[in-house]
Amino acid sequence: MADVRPFAAVRPARELVSIMVSRSYDTYLPTERNARMKANPFSFLHIINPGFKYQKKLSGKERFEMVRNRYLEFKEEGNLIQDPQPSYYVYQIIDRDGHTYRGIIAAVSTADYQNNIVKRHEDTLAQRETLFTEYLHTVGFNAEPVLLTYPASDPLEDIMDEVVQVRAEYEFTTTFRDTHYLWPVSDAAHVKGIKACFAEMSQIYIADGHHRCASSVRLAAQMQGSAMGEGSDSYNYFMSYLIPESDLRIEAFYRMVKDLNGLSKEALLIKLDEYFRIENRGVSPYQPSKKHHFGMYLDGEYYSLYLRKFKVEFKDALQALDSQLLLDTILQPILGIKDPRTDKRLGYHSEREGQFSIKDAVDSGKYALGFSMVPVDVEELKAVADQQLTMPPKSTYILPKLRSGITVYEF
Repeated sequence: MADVRPFAAVRPARELVSIMVSRSYDTYLPTERNARMKANPFSFLHIINPGFKYQKKLSGKERFEMVRNRYLEFKEEGNLIQDPQPSYYVYQIIDRDGHTYRGIIAAVSTADYQNNIVKRHEDTLAQRETLFTEYLHTVGFNAEPVLLTYPASDPLEDIMDEVVQVRAEYEFTTTFRDTHYLWPVSDAAHVKGIKACFAEMSQIYIADGHHRCASSVRLAAQMQGSAMGEGSDSYNYFMSYLIPESDLRIEAFYRMVKDLNGLSKEALLIKLDEYFRIENRGVSPYQPSKKHHFGMYLDGEYYSLYLRKFKVEFKDALQALDSQLLLDTILQPILGIKDPRTDKRLGYHSEREGQFSIKDAVDSGKYALGFSMVPVDVEELKAVADQQLTMPPKSTYILPKLRSGITVYEF
């Protein structure tokens, strides 16, 4: 069963948390990132981007070692403080749209990933795994949890309901207008109850953070039997934020293609007609509302594409996934997209950017056409993971998006 344990987090001093935690590094534009770091010496970005101190771009081992140095400096200055005893952390986010996410930050066993208790639905790239493993080995901490989701657990909800009755250790609102709350849980009865609830779960699913999870597994394998691994088994765990499936939100990614693979507009529509009933919607924006329906924007007009049911027989959960269906019926055979991971003719826009992002990209000439679809739901994600299959890239845009530095797990 799932091995989910408490840990003694290193975390911001209460008075600094709102100005210290940061979004993921890559979500900032360079100008925005630099402005924030210049204005705020307490930002966790100074740890993640240590070269800013010397106005130097760093990479590889040199950068990793300086990340470690900046982290130790934050601890030495009292900006980051370690809890005196292992705890679970009830973490709640209320986003600007009013959605509430509530779950538990904890340490999850790498063995559970290897034994398929922690289940994945995405492939990882070996090169990124290697890089992240080297990073973890050098810096010695996780600063952003892997997002995991679990089936409904009334006993776990009851414990969290009790915990949140007292004042939160952290309560702050970001410039994105998301409000964050954190309650450390070290009470023996609650700790025992939380651990028992997770121990009853036969499977937990990765929602976001596949590379961080896989890299932690690699690190554990490297550390076992090494001198650095003696006397501690903390490297056999990775920091995670576990939320119930009902709290998870999944949005779609749109597919954008740079050209028609040598086809005319008319020839493309004729080829699409083999698998889809096509309706020209003119200039009225069209957003599909059902599985196996797609929207297409081409040459200034919107089209709806409805799959002809007799044309496709789904043999597994992956083939029934809309992102895979689009790949199998249009992107590969008609538009010549051989590998969706590497083909530079293929681009992605998140549903969050809005339907008009497709129109703007095509009208500007950056792309020739774009496709929209409905999001993957939790049951589809679980079905793909249960069958040990993996989705095409950019099949899911997962919420919530987590902050770096609210809790840090050392190993």
